[in-house]
Amino acid sequence: MDDNTIKSPENIVYQKPRLMNDTAMHYCPGCGHSTVHKLIAEVIDEMGIEDKTIGVCPVGCAVFAYRYIDIDWIEAAHGRAPACASAVKRLWPKHLVFTYQGDGDLACIGTAETIHSLNRGENITIIFINNAIYGMTGGQMAPTTLMGMKTSTCPYGREASLHGFPLKISDIAATLRGTCYVTRQAVNTVGNIARAKKAIRQAFENSINGRGSSLVEIVSTCSAGWKMSPKQSNIWLAENMLPYYPLGDLKNTNI
Repeated sequence: MDDNTIKSPENIVYQKPRLMNDTAMHYCPGCGHSTVHKLIAEVIDEMGIEDKTIGVCPVGCAVFAYRYIDIDWIEAAHGRAPACASAVKRLWPKHLVFTYQGDGDLACIGTAETIHSLNRGENITIIFINNAIYGMTGGQMAPTTLMGMKTSTCPYGREASLHGFPLKISDIAATLRGTCYVTRQAVNTVGNIARAKKAIRQAFENSINGRGSSLVEIVSTCSAGWKMSPKQSNIWLAENMLPYYPLGDLKNTNI
């Protein structure tokens, strides 16, 4: 096969997104973070806005996102990414500004920042990775942990009388007047990956065009925290996570 054939578009099966840096991923095998990183890089590149994009990451597994996607990044305090992103967007209203957060960060430590930035209708996008556990800090129970699900801080399973019920943050966000787009997606299958990419693109377009706040929840796995193999995690996600966190748009004012 000659060099021209290798470079011919119709023969390309897979290639790394242009905005992805040559840095080895630190995520555990099977983790959804790496797939979502790829989708974000592809969408920003396809929109041609890498020089007008600012990402905000707080504490958690995604804290090193700046190492992988070649755009401008800001590191925020734990849970405070939406507040930081609100300020950035107001300073640079023509830029795409988005946060990238996990469930412990967004739905627990940063609940107030999340709810109020969305309710104000800040023209930002929040990418929300929901794997139902605190992945980085030892596998503790998160607000999104399912009933009966075992973690390091509820080793016998989550109980309503002790821990309350799993929090559906996207359902709450959909009721807020400031949100224009709230959707729940996943990256456990090829079809779901394609739909997640489409959702991220729509959310980013909303931010650029000043339509209000967008929240893209990605229901994901945490093989290490769940103590499963990547294959087992995908099966468990489909059988347990998706019935409680069903996929699809919860709110779309552009329709």
